[in-house]
Amino acid sequence: MNRLLLTNARLVLPDRVVEGSLVVADDRIADILPDRHFAEGVDLHGQWLIPGIIDLHTDYLEKEINPRPKTNFPLPLAFHMMDQRALACGLTTVLGGVRFSNDRSKESTLWGGNGLALAEGYEELRRTALARHYLHVRWDTNFEPVDDLLAAMQRFECLGNIVYNENIPGERQFQDLDELARKRAARGDKTVAEARAELEERIAIGRTINNRAKVKAAFAGKLCIGSHDDTTVAHVIEAKDMGATLAEMPTSLVAARKAKELGLEVCMGAPNYLRGGSHCGNLSAVEALEEGLVDAFCSDYHFPSLLGAVVKMAAHGHSLAQAVRTVTLHPARILGREADFGSLTVGKKADLVAFHVRDTHPVVTAAWVDGRLKLQVGVPVSRTAEAVASG
Repeated sequence: MNRLLLTNARLVLPDRVVEGSLVVADDRIADILPDRHFAEGVDLHGQWLIPGIIDLHTDYLEKEINPRPKTNFPLPLAFHMMDQRALACGLTTVLGGVRFSNDRSKESTLWGGNGLALAEGYEELRRTALARHYLHVRWDTNFEPVDDLLAAMQRFECLGNIVYNENIPGERQFQDLDELARKRAARGDKTVAEARAELEERIAIGRTINNRAKVKAAFAGKLCIGSHDDTTVAHVIEAKDMGATLAEMPTSLVAARKAKELGLEVCMGAPNYLRGGSHCGNLSAVEALEEGLVDAFCSDYHFPSLLGAVVKMAAHGHSLAQAVRTVTLHPARILGREADFGSLTVGKKADLVAFHVRDTHPVVTAAWVDGRLKLQVGVPVSRTAEAVASG
């Protein structure tokens, strides 16, 4: 039996923080011992101990595969580096983004929409990974045929969620067609007028196709379905009707409010919150959080922002327990996995992260998955050097 005693820790429980010890037996949390400290076991020197962070959506793999234009690296190497970096940032469960579509215009960064090929790679590589890895399926809602593709997807264990990504130019996040045409023209040997004509053609074709109902029929009740970049009330209503339970990064306050009204969970990007606003000029996660519209954060494109957002929330008056829930228990609930993951609770999986705070940023020193040590970095500092309130 694998048995592990972690002592002299500040345990962030679902509703409070206590000092004490935690016991692991095999892959589960066996006991939580408030106000108990031991000479034996792993001394965490007063560091915070939290559940492993669950990342609902990251595009990080793209950066490892294609860090610069025309500089592609093989998937096994990219996946390995993503795996290590995730743990170093406190992420023990990662849903890596991959695009499912018929668009082959971005082969270098997104595998040209060939999601099945990437899923096959994930399925194999995740078996020997340090962290838990699943696919965040970014599903293009405006292509056909999809019946065979949806049937093939059913065989993969690595699917974590599937999120509607409508890519009709001029809709949702990128609404300025003139700007889109200028950017498109700058990338190729065409005029702005020619680029605008191509966009208009894409719009006309895209609006004749909507495959959401087929996705709902294939995955509703089996997998978390979400909708990305909802901007209007109509977008949110359609998402709800098409089986979505998650509103992922709504771009406007009205969309976020409607999502909560209809009972959808709302996930915002942690970089948006940590930086104080959206880099695209969309809804600020700070504003959404202040209105009580944010259930969970995801890393989006920057792993360190998840734990960084937790530290910032605690520094701005939120309890540490509340802040930790946005990256652990709430994502677990969204995925339907809260029975096993997301909190320091007896009987749950022993996915754990120890960290302290240097200046204003978190420093992860150890991570366990299934009760097994997967990462150990540096030497923990004394508690007097920490800056986060106990919550």
